[in-house]
Amino acid sequence: MAELKVALAREQRVSRALREVGRALGTTVELDELLELILAKVTELLEADRATLYLLDDARGELVSRIMVGSEVRSIRVKVGQGIAGVVAETGQPIRVNDAYQDPRFERDWDILTGFRTTSILAVPLKNHLSRTIGVIQVLNKQPEPGRKAAEPREFDGEDEAILSALSTQAAVAIDNSRLFLSLIQKNHQLMEAKDQLERGVRDLSLLFDLEHATARAATIEDLARASLLEIARASDARGAALLVADEDSGDLVEYVLDTHASSDILRLGVKSGEGFLAAAMGLGSVLKVTRAARHAAFSPRVEGSFPFEVESAIAIELEGDGGPLGAMGLFSKQLERGFGDDDVSLLKLASANVATAVRLFKVSEAREQSNRLTTIGRLLSGIIHDFKTPMTVISGYVQLMEGEDDREKRAEYADAVLKQFDMLTSMQREVLEFARGERRVFVRKVYLHKFFAELAAQLRLELEGRPVELQLDVDDKLVARFDEGRVLRAIHNLTRNAVEAMGSRGGKLTISAKSEPVKARPRPRKAPKPARPKAPPEPCRNGETCDLVIRVADTGPGIPPEMEGRLFRSFATVGKAGGTGLGLAIVKKIASEHDGVVEVESSPHGACFTLRLPLMGPERPQEPRAPRGARAKLGQKRHD
Repeated sequence: MAELKVALAREQRVSRALREVGRALGTTVELDELLELILAKVTELLEADRATLYLLDDARGELVSRIMVGSEVRSIRVKVGQGIAGVVAETGQPIRVNDAYQDPRFERDWDILTGFRTTSILAVPLKNHLSRTIGVIQVLNKQPEPGRKAAEPREFDGEDEAILSALSTQAAVAIDNSRLFLSLIQKNHQLMEAKDQLERGVRDLSLLFDLEHATARAATIEDLARASLLEIARASDARGAALLVADEDSGDLVEYVLDTHASSDILRLGVKSGEGFLAAAMGLGSVLKVTRAARHAAFSPRVEGSFPFEVESAIAIELEGDGGPLGAMGLFSKQLERGFGDDDVSLLKLASANVATAVRLFKVSEAREQSNRLTTIGRLLSGIIHDFKTPMTVISGYVQLMEGEDDREKRAEYADAVLKQFDMLTSMQREVLEFARGERRVFVRKVYLHKFFAELAAQLRLELEGRPVELQLDVDDKLVARFDEGRVLRAIHNLTRNAVEAMGSRGGKLTISAKSEPVKARPRPRKAPKPARPKAPPEPCRNGETCDLVIRVADTGPGIPPEMEGRLFRSFATVGKAGGTGLGLAIVKKIASEHDGVVEVESSPHGACFTLRLPLMGPERPQEPRAPRGARAKLGQKRHD
């Protein structure tokens, strides 16, 4: 019975120890706290002086120790296979040593270093649920039993080994769980960081997309400022934003300020060099960050003080250009917080790079457009100088007729014809000026064809006088059309001049016809959408179909040279004509295109026929009327008188 009672007490002690350690291990998952707790419980349950717990460092092949010395935890490193703990880690088997100094595997260096005297040792491996050794737990010096002398040493027995082995299993599982938990926490933290980075990336991409979409539609630098400032201010939750750029014409600095509460309005300020936050940011090379705006040295009462909102904080950065700063961009007054943070600075840097690119492209596009306009004006002037021949020839002819005419009414008729040619010259001049201003107008009005072609015939007879050319007109006298009288007259004069030059000194027959024909399918030039306007329905032909005005100029010359095929209507394309500029047919094509019409040609060795096909009721675009004809008639009468 006594032996059974002793055995029962031992089992109860082991069971109680395991329960206590199990409860203790369940109170924390922090690895450092867990290791300290294990050492404390092992030291207490096994009645040892000290306890040491080694964890295996696979990467370095070492055991890293946690040693409990009183209430302090210390750490040392031991190579696997070296010392008692190293052998246990290498073999995976427990070791009991009754006299440490008699065991060759024992290393005395730690005792020498600390002044501690090791007598007995019990070391067991820490094995996880996969039976893999993850460390070693070791206890030193069994304490004497209560009531016995301290000089009587005790040894660790099989019961102690069983208790320590049981505890080591629980400790290994707890340590693995702690490592797993800490690994999950670390991975979760990494996932959260990745999520934040992804969200920032999506936000940045969204901002770039919105900026690109908004700035692409900007027609002026003010539109560009309004679009870009609104997007960056909304993204950073700022009360306002500003863009500083140099004016294209004067070169002065201009600051565009936007208030997010009134995004449709934008304030335009002239700024001197170094005046205000944005001017101070130019050439700074870094972000200018201001927390108390009114106290900052760069604060300008004339600039920031005139903003439509109170400036409390600000960040500003220069816009980088190829040869230096293009300007600067800034955000003002964070709405929900006191100042701008690192995320706002990153956002401003990203937006400023995009806006700088947009400003550069805008300036390049503007310069290219101006250059193209000047080039086109040069071509237009070439065409007008080319067409000056016709009105000047007509004016010369009528002036010669006036010189030899005594009849006052005839002289008035000739004077009116001269004034009409001056009207044509004025129209050509106005065309150049309108194009220089970026305007393109076709002055469409109702034209009675019998009168139009009667005046044309009179002009042509003056030009053809003395030439072996027979002029024949075939015009539907009852037809009324809508077109720009001056431009179409120029087109017909160019076609007739080419025809006469093609027939040369041999002469021939020049036939001009005008009639309505059913609309023929033809490619329409692509145009930007125009505002809708009231327009009369197309003029019907006699059979009820809608019609075009078809003007044909035919000659009996040798036809179009083969080398001119495919480039007949290109500018400066000419062959075999002394003094030819190659602009006549290009001008005809331009005039047809302006009327939403086309010009076609048929050629054979027996002659060529050019067909000008125009919408009978005029082009589908808004027009502006010319000055009333009566006004010109009165002016002509005054000049004549």
